[in-house]
Amino acid sequence: MSLWRGRDKEPELEQLATLAGEASAEAAVALGSEPGRPAPPADLTAAAFFDVDNTIMMGASIFHFARGMAARKFFTSGDLARFAMQQVRFRVGGRETHDGIRSARESGLSFVAGHSVADLMAHGEEIYDELMADKIWPGTRALAQMHLDAGQRVWLVTATPVDLATIIARRLGLTGALGTVLESGDGVYTGRLVGEMLHGPAKAHAVRALAAREGLNLRRCTAYSDSANDVPMLSVVGTAVAVNPDGSLRETARKKGWEIRDFRTGRKAAKIGVPSVLGAGAVAGAVAAGLAYRKRG
Repeated sequence: MSLWRGRDKEPELEQLATLAGEASAEAAVALGSEPGRPAPPADLTAAAFFDVDNTIMMGASIFHFARGMAARKFFTSGDLARFAMQQVRFRVGGRETHDGIRSARESGLSFVAGHSVADLMAHGEEIYDELMADKIWPGTRALAQMHLDAGQRVWLVTATPVDLATIIARRLGLTGALGTVLESGDGVYTGRLVGEMLHGPAKAHAVRALAAREGLNLRRCTAYSDSANDVPMLSVVGTAVAVNPDGSLRETARKKGWEIRDFRTGRKAAKIGVPSVLGAGAVAGAVAAGLAYRKRG
């Protein structure tokens, strides 16, 4: 019976992933039209898409953001560490269910409920300067600049909330970002997501939706990621590149003939190994579930 229940959920999950992708593309275009964005590209039909966590930035961006929020007394650092470790043990123990993960992700970002979008963006700007600016991989940043110099648009694609991802993109001089869309009304977050986390298949939907809006030829586009969870996104473009890949993506890249770039030293690879194995969406869920629990308490 559980097998059939799982099959019954597939259309719903596909719909949520599609909704998340379309909402992310809409938000990316809207945020990308703000003043101060890069000049229009010379090459109108090609673009590059970069995953963020462990691809363009060392570690998980949502963890860096959570650390900054802890410093601002949204919750304690002890709460952050305890809840993150609980989720790590949960995943390693093999007891996770899709409903459990989705519940954690959906409720996870509810710590922003009642806060204004403007306030979160202001905190995000400060936290980027404090904790993220020195975490950018120079090698991946150079790849992004290569596309910009060729007159192409460059987009980040991440499970991190699109408002925060847009800050990262702007600071790096990129075109914009596709990310998880947090529902808001009258400039205030409700604590709910639009669709689901931008993770796995949802990223592929977002890239397709953005390409349709922007007139991109996906065969001329390039995507970069470190995680096997992003194979759907890597598979929809003409050129896929594995950057600092986890073991599964490295194997897939070799089989498919995708280029592999690794900018890590052995020490750095070991330090970011666990987040890479767990995946960006799971890391976000681990942190965010703890934040939501702390707020309810």
